[in-house]
Parts: sequence; C-alpha cells; structure tokens
Amino acid sequence: MHAPASDLKTQARECVADSCTWHVSAPIDRLDGADTVAESYFAPLRAAFSNLHRRDLLFIGGANRRDYGGTWCASVTHYVGNFTAPFLGIEPSGHLAFLRAGEFYRIEDGRIAEARIILDLPDLMRQCGRHPFALSYGAEITFPAPATQDGILPDPAGGERSLDIVEGMLGDLHVFDPTTFGSKDQTGATGYWHEDMMWYGPAGIGSNFRWEGFVKDHREPFLRAFPDRKGGNHYCRIGDGDYAAVSGWPSMTMTWRGDYLDHRADGRALTLRVMDFYRCADGKIMENWVMLDYIDLFRQMGVDLIAKHGKEMRQ
Repeated sequence: MHAPASDLKTQARECVADSCTWHVSAPIDRLDGADTVAESYFAPLRAAFSNLHRRDLLFIGGANRRDYGGTWCASVTHYVGNFTAPFLGIEPSGHLAFLRAGEFYRIEDGRIAEARIILDLPDLMRQCGRHPFALSYGAEITFPAPATQDGILPDPAGGERSLDIVEGMLGDLHVFDPTTFGSKDQTGATGYWHEDMMWYGPAGIGSNFRWEGFVKDHREPFLRAFPDRKGGNHYCRIGDGDYAAVSGWPSMTMTWRGDYLDHRADGRALTLRVMDFYRCADGKIMENWVMLDYIDLFRQMGVDLIAKHGKEMRQ
C-alpha cells in the first residue's frame, strides 16, 4: 500500500500472475491480468483514501477441500485511511473510514492466480452518513478481531477439525422449521454453535449475540424473504488452526418471496455471493464474520444502491 504510484504496476506484477482473474464485489465484478488489477483496483482505492493501509483481523490459509482445488489464503481486513476522494461512485466523507473486506486468494508459484474480494460498500456509505437501507436488523459495528486475538497466521494444528465442525453445521442448516427458524443440531448440548456465539454481519444486517439474536436479527427476516434459499455452492473451504473459511460466487440461489430491508418482494430469482469466516473452540463455533455482496444482490432486485445513496446524505 505504500509503494509509489509510479511503481504500482511493477509491484502488482511481482505479486499477481499475469493471467490472474480478480473477482470483486459489484460494481467492479471482474478484472483480468496484473496491470488491469493495478489500474482498476489498487489505483482507485489508493486515490480515494489518503495514507491507506490495512488492518487485518484474520489471515489464514490451507488446501482447498472442494473439488475446485488449489492452495488458498483468506482474510478479513479493513482498508483504513481518510476518505478524501470518490470511490466507485461514493462521494467521500473527508473523515477516517474503515472499509471492511473479505478476501480469498489462490496462490500458484508464489503469486496470486485468482482473487475473490467482497468490499462492504453499503457500510462505507453508512459511515459517510449516506445510509443505503431504511433500517438495519442488528447492531452496526466495526468488525472486531477474534476474542482470542490469534487470527493472523494461527498455529495450523486442528484446522481439519475446525472445518469439519463448520461443514457439519452447514449440512444441517439447509432444512429449517418455518415457525421457529431452527435447524437440526445448531444449538444445545449437541449443537455446533456455542451458547455465547458472536455473529458479525454486513451493513443492513449488522451484528448480533447468541442464537436467539442471530435468528431475530438475520435468520428470520432472511428466510421470510427468501424461504427457498439454497446455499453451500462453495468454490473454496479451508481450515487453519481454530479457524475455517468458506466462500461461494455465488453461494446461494433463491426466490424473493417476502419484503426485505424495506424493499417489496416481486418473486424474481436471485443469487448471492457469500464469504464466511469462523473461529471454533471446544468443538463449537464461537465467532462468525460474514461478508455478502449486497450491491450485487440489490442490483438484481433492480436497485442501484450506489446511484441512489452514494452522494446525497439522508436528511
């Protein structure tokens, strides 16, 4: 992040394969090649935030358990700086901003061969006073680091077990009771989630505490809106120490059957790009950081959140 602008392409070529594919959340979507990544991703990001740097919360890696294959690194980070110039159509606040991001990188021969990145642009708008949603289901907070403060390059021992726990939870999560919105073995003595679980969600959903908070602030409104959702279409699943990470591009397919975030349902088919990062302890999931590409989701709904809310502050 501190390389001179004149050296940006040279620096990118050292880290990014010439033939790389760089998938980014909307409105960027896809970039091909190191030079394009430097010009269309890093250069605009650096231009928008003065003294830009990153503050990683998690940085893990491992062999992909999915058939897609590859060795991957995954991170939850914030890009931090004073937001002083427009970025992707969002007008700057002139103040400090924490642009949170979820990132997955496939590594080949010491360089990035493929990237998948979700930027929480709705949260950036929220920080600027330009709220893209009429409401938020949970608490809007800056993502915290793991409670154990060990999420960056953890001891890899136990990574397979952590991923086993997450995959077990995901396998039982698909079927739910439409009255209680519960699913088999999610809670209780045999459940996958710790009773004091923390769930950190993107703008619009927010964060919540314990299973009942998760159901109230996310699961119930989401399942009422998208009752036929099918998830788990992941290109990558990795485990590293007490941590695991999964992502699908898209992960979910669903039909918009109920109102969501104050937008009226119209029955259209939708997809959702998803990244989940987990910390496990004592055989349970303790913390879950979630990144969702809501700019893309609402684009499919016919709403351009950036055009609608990226400039004018709500009165």
